[in-house]
Amino acid sequence: MNVSPPPNVDALLVKRPENVRYLSGFTAPEDAWVLYRPEAPLLFTDARYGQQAPAESRIAVEIVNPREGYGFLEPHVAGLRVGYEARHLPCADLERLRAATSAEWVATENLVEQARRVKTPEEVERIRAAAALADRGLAWLLPRLRPGVRERDLALDLEFWLRREGAEAAAFDFIVASGPRGALPHGVASDKTVEAGELVTLDFGAVVGGYHSDMTRTVAVGAADGEMRRIFDVVLQALEAALDAARPGVAARELDAVARCVVEAAGYGPRFVHSLGHGVGLEIHEAPFLNARSDEVLEPGMVITLEPGVYLPGRGGVRIEELALVTTNGIELLSHSPRGWTEV
Repeated sequence: MNVSPPPNVDALLVKRPENVRYLSGFTAPEDAWVLYRPEAPLLFTDARYGQQAPAESRIAVEIVNPREGYGFLEPHVAGLRVGYEARHLPCADLERLRAATSAEWVATENLVEQARRVKTPEEVERIRAAAALADRGLAWLLPRLRPGVRERDLALDLEFWLRREGAEAAAFDFIVASGPRGALPHGVASDKTVEAGELVTLDFGAVVGGYHSDMTRTVAVGAADGEMRRIFDVVLQALEAALDAARPGVAARELDAVARCVVEAAGYGPRFVHSLGHGVGLEIHEAPFLNARSDEVLEPGMVITLEPGVYLPGRGGVRIEELALVTTNGIELLSHSPRGWTEV
């Protein structure tokens, strides 16, 4: 893991669970800390994990008693300047660290998150497996998408199927948004029933080995009206333009603009209300972020979503999302479900 503390600190204390797992491989990171130095990283956890942590962690493990406070750190940080994750360490914990140790504590931000942007081959394989499971899940779900079925039942049935087939968890609260609710970009499944002639947006993913997948498809339940079909075609064109433009060295803001220009040219610019995409990994939303304000540049090994959408309040909406790995000369799709117009 290519994490380097900045020159002004000797070590980095990591508490954010996703970062603890990234650095150690430990699968209960919410109950652990990592004191990170490239030459000798160390995982701290308690006796509940006395067998599990040494078996899972790829770094050294020390079992501590949390009831004794943070004094366990003193032998490791005495006299050092130690960075801490300013966005993830409560002020009360920082004060306890200062009281229990002789270290000088220095605020840092996004050091581990920056390293997590580019995935290792092992990480990519876990995301690939999660994406393949989601593809299979969509194929299983589509025959069950019919008039009269509740959005909530579709989401629950899909989550149960994914768990039964090997997912550790759902990647997030699944979006099943039919008819007018399709105008809600985050329209998680409700008690509404699907009706004939509606579009249904399905946004979901699985977790495998701690890593997420993310995919969206919008499908029609029977024949849909002319403008909704037109919106679908516009969103699909925007997605395909972004897919064609995605490669190493392309700025995230430029890729966002490629898709947005297609939507704007069709007259729906104000209805594309979110960014083009984001990174996916140990979190469902992580760097890089593909939006008009981003300073990110695509690099080989990044795993990103591309997900343009158009939303008409009171009528419905369309979003189509692909999950892709940035390669040395372009991208490789990790989601493989058909994305063209589909009527069920």
